Amino acid sequence: MVEHVYRRAASAVRTTSVLVATDDQRVYDAVTAFGGNVRLTKRHHRNGTERLGEVAHDLTSDLVVNLQADEPLVDPASIDLALSAFDGDPTLNMATLRTPITDPGDRADPHVVKVVVDRNDFALYFSRSAIPHMDVADDSVDSGQPGPTPTSSKHIGLYVYRRDFVLRLATLEPTPLEQLERLEQLRALEHGYRIKVLETAHDPIGVDTPQDLERVRRIVGAGASQ
Repeated sequence: MVEHVYRRAASAVRTTSVLVATDDQRVYDAVTAFGGNVRLTKRHHRNGTERLGEVAHDLTSDLVVNLQADEPLVDPASIDLALSAFDGDPTLNMATLRTPITDPGDRADPHVVKVVVDRNDFALYFSRSAIPHMDVADDSVDSGQPGPTPTSSKHIGLYVYRRDFVLRLATLEPTPLEQLERLEQLRALEHGYRIKVLETAHDPIGVDTPQDLERVRRIVGAGASQ
């Protein structure tokens, strides 16, 4: 799976190099076997942001993409889209992606992270719960009129940071909401930093469960057989 992610990241037009950061010798050996660029990191990191902060010390690029290895179907064009958020905006420190929720069941699925944004596409909050709350006793239900349109989107686990910002973010203390939701991006919001969230129509399958893995295997297998 890590090879699929690596090759898709390398296919993005705006990426100049790809590096796998891991504390697992098995992953290191697998990446080395297919000729990828890989680095072993310290084992104490609590999330990908802190791991990225370690390797970012040795990087020279202004922008750094953090793509999790559980996104084997990520669209290279989505990586380019996230990078485009920084075009002409020297004040922006962090960007990520969202896509419309098309499956109503996703709103209650804690494996599907939801995000709500303001009118300028900056994140207001990320949650594993359904946000915003929609009251089933709303008057529109009794009247037969359509209820409010859901305004949350599905978050795609891909981040772009300015290098100096991720170095700073990785050293900040974990925050209460970050720990409760188990969502590392909340550390930035709780410390007062803004996150730009661009919308894409591409909806990749993140591998969070054994069922997700089987779905991805079928999709990849079908593509290889064509």
